[in-house]
Amino acid sequence: MIEIRPFSSEHAAGVVDVILPIQQQEFEIPITLEGQPDLNNIPGFYQKGNGNFWIALDGGKVVGTVSLLDIGNGQVALRKMFVAATHRGKEHGTAKRLLDGAVSWAKEKGVTQIYLGTTAKFLAAHRFYEKNGFRLVEKTELPQAFPVMVVDTRFYALDCA
Repeated sequence: MIEIRPFSSEHAAGVVDVILPIQQQEFEIPITLEGQPDLNNIPGFYQKGNGNFWIALDGGKVVGTVSLLDIGNGQVALRKMFVAATHRGKEHGTAKRLLDGAVSWAKEKGVTQIYLGTTAKFLAAHRFYEKNGFRLVEKTELPQAFPVMVVDTRFYALDCA
């Protein structure tokens, strides 16, 4: 049974164990833990204002992550959406539950828009976001405070209001 809950420090290593292999091995993105200082300070980076960080647990093991970064002006950036290969697909519903929880949180907080950036390689992610109401936007349409990552080439927005 998969459980979604806000991040707590006892799951820090599990978060890294899910995210890094997907980035480095599955998608061959040359990124390190050192290149992602947010992962070493999840509470200080994400869990403030309208932001938060959630994990999906299966038997106490982290199998998925998602976060919202408060970028001000009633807007957030969706980041760190990763699900272990063993827990992907409709039969598990892990990604959908993580995303739905984040969107519900945003709406409860009065957030008006959620933005995200992703790479051209994440084709399944593109379909997933589009199926869940996100629309493709140009980089020029992003809020000035949106943190564009070097690897981001596709951008999406969801209106919450």
